[in-house]
Amino acid sequence: MTERTARLALEDGSILMGIGFGAEGTQVGEVVFNTSLTGYQEILTDPSYAGQMVVMTATQIGNTGINLEDDESQRIFLNGFIIRELSPVISNWRATKTLDTWLAEQGVIGISEIDTRALTRRLRDNGSQKGVLSTEAHFSNDNLVAQARAWSGLDGIDLVQAVSCDEPYHWTDATDDVWEFKSSSTPSTEKLHVVAYDFGLKRNILRRLAANGCQVTVVPAKTTAAETLALKPDGVLLSNGPGDPSALPYAVEATQQLLGKVPVFGICLGHQILGQALGGKTYRLKFGHHGGNQPVRYTPTGRVEISAHNHNFAVDPASLPAEVEITHLNLNDGCCEGLRHTSLPALSIQYHPEAAPGPHDADPLFDEFVQLMHTHKK
Repeated sequence: MTERTARLALEDGSILMGIGFGAEGTQVGEVVFNTSLTGYQEILTDPSYAGQMVVMTATQIGNTGINLEDDESQRIFLNGFIIRELSPVISNWRATKTLDTWLAEQGVIGISEIDTRALTRRLRDNGSQKGVLSTEAHFSNDNLVAQARAWSGLDGIDLVQAVSCDEPYHWTDATDDVWEFKSSSTPSTEKLHVVAYDFGLKRNILRRLAANGCQVTVVPAKTTAAETLALKPDGVLLSNGPGDPSALPYAVEATQQLLGKVPVFGICLGHQILGQALGGKTYRLKFGHHGGNQPVRYTPTGRVEISAHNHNFAVDPASLPAEVEITHLNLNDGCCEGLRHTSLPALSIQYHPEAAPGPHDADPLFDEFVQLMHTHKK
């Protein structure tokens, strides 16, 4: 890799110098940190990161290279990648290219040799910040800071339209057998049809649905409830996705019209959409939850799951009506991580049961959704 100077400028006036890799240029975005130790390829291709720059807290990144199997979408949607050390070698048998080459092909700027521990502490103490990542020497430090401060940010912006599919399609691929670690995940002989709204859908959600015996039709984010019901689904999945959930009134309206007619399962952004459809409100977290080691308690039993998260917003429990039960709570900050309606077939979680990357503790939620569909169908 040819070394070149790169800079990260934050809206608080900080300038961090490092070595650029991947693409060249200047890009603005919201800087957040991710505490996952592995799975950087899945993180980079998670559409939920659209508009953001990700700081990896793991010390060395790039050692497993890039392969054809681990992408969670068709391309990288985030705006920049910030790491401590870029591995000079790759050592995975599936790798087909280096992280540096891949980011350059995707037009994404990376910066290494950054004190990511100090940067993470700054974001944790002061909250997520607007930032500018640049490899261009003609910009002064003051100019880069000014660009960060002038950026409008992500609040109130609909980012879903930039990541959603254009046309409906069917999904059939399931996860490999190594993912199956419980008997309840054995597909039923009766196939269930799930319509999955693509708000920035990760592929492993689709794979886990298929592995649990579902036939899946993926539809664009602005698909109406009437169009969805015309497909005769046994259940509807509201997927993960980027940005501010309050900027998606069309998704909330469609969900309201689906409630009571068909079981609904929301994941991450889908959880926030369902929460709004049930009468709740959302709010921005200080620095969000990003990583594969978040402890969540299932309130009915007290069981604790270690789970994968990627969200900057949360549902306000106080805004929900009495018939909505809070089923999951984050043990770090107490925010709502899951809910269920007490009479309607609707449930959701704020985090990622598909675990790509992350632990598999929450995978049984796919089976719970399948059982909910079977019960409703009877």
